Amino acid sequence: MTDATAATATRPGPSGTAPPSASTSRRVTGRHLRLAARQVGYEHRSFWRNRSRAFFSFVMPVMLLLIFGSLFRGQRVRDRADVPFITLFVPGILAYGIVTSTFSNLAASLSLLRDQGVLKRMRGTPLPPWAYLAGRVGSSTLAMVELVAVTLGLGWVAFGAHVRSSTLAGLGVALLVGMVCFTALGISVTAIIPNADAAQPITAALVLPLTFVSGIFFAPESGPSWLSRVAGLFPIKALADALQVTYDPRTSGAGLAGHDLAVLALWAAAGIGLMRFFRWESRRP
Repeated sequence: MTDATAATATRPGPSGTAPPSASTSRRVTGRHLRLAARQVGYEHRSFWRNRSRAFFSFVMPVMLLLIFGSLFRGQRVRDRADVPFITLFVPGILAYGIVTSTFSNLAASLSLLRDQGVLKRMRGTPLPPWAYLAGRVGSSTLAMVELVAVTLGLGWVAFGAHVRSSTLAGLGVALLVGMVCFTALGISVTAIIPNADAAQPITAALVLPLTFVSGIFFAPESGPSWLSRVAGLFPIKALADALQVTYDPRTSGAGLAGHDLAVLALWAAAGIGLMRFFRWESRRP
């Protein structure tokens, strides 16, 4: 007897038959988890086969690290106790990579799949909708982990910038909270993207202005203080600051940036709450 048949046979009917047994429910749950795990692998292979997605989500942050790191090698940030620029730039570009591999990647790809009718058709297959979405999220998380490894390695080998062992815990917490935050925001923002053509412009309009005022590509020394305070309300600067704390040689303790992590957690909670507006079908007639 298959799982589906067993579930049907034990489903309560008009005559009051017994509910599904615990063992049957565990088998069905286990099968769905295996399907979700397979979907993660499939989606990740699809990610690397899509050259444009792989370039903008993975290759571009690495290129920016190499280009700007080489251009500004040896420079120091005067308003941060003469810390070498590259020490703050590596975690800054790491934050940018997390945003592109989760938020931008999910927002653009899910909008395209919704427009093409793929999401609608997936709901009619044996694969549970949550397992399909888990496959997309899992793929973006794997891409983020790969990008983090490459960025940390290049920053250390090419520029000598590395996180200290004492602040590894802070780095891990910042990466985890940042991943959850921007994954949730990437899924929820699709609710305001009308179609696939608008996905890239809308995500770029949301991300690019904030990256330039969040201390990612450079550490502003003479910019207006109000602009930095406004940027601090948004999660990109919070993530960049939380990661930079773990690299900063002046940091003591585990490198946990409480205020920045709290900002990320609030945005993560907002993103998770707004995910209820996620649509599986396009509004086009």
